[in-house]
Amino acid sequence: MAGEDPDPRVRPGRTADADRIRELQSHLRQPSPDLLEYGLAVGAVRVSVADARVVGYLLPVDAPNRPGVHLAELVVAPGFRREGRARGLLRAVIADADGPVTLQAHPDNDVALALYESLGFEVVERRPDAYADGDGLALRLDPDA
Repeated sequence: MAGEDPDPRVRPGRTADADRIRELQSHLRQPSPDLLEYGLAVGAVRVSVADARVVGYLLPVDAPNRPGVHLAELVVAPGFRREGRARGLLRAVIADADGPVTLQAHPDNDVALALYESLGFEVVERRPDAYADGDGLALRLDPDA
């Protein structure tokens, strides 16, 4: 990942983006509206734009008591998938991470899992009943390793 140019479609989320980001959140299996509001308030959200319209976002959350970041939510609008937008959002957050990057994914989400693996994430744990319809997979990337 070192030396790769950042995706020019990715930028920090802005207050004016909040309504559109909330709309995109409806695509998630288990959205966290309160966590999103916190991320918007502290300026943590990263967005992917097309023609000045937000078409995807990533919500990273850090813990004040340990290094690293957890990727709580990642969404790209259906009409803009398969354009490298999720990869661009992930790369932007990974580049800024101070420590390990973690996330949780549904084991049936083959497209997402392939993307995460291609960026160097590894499955570190299976979490029983993490989702209403089954288990979750915890993944981790150590960018400095």
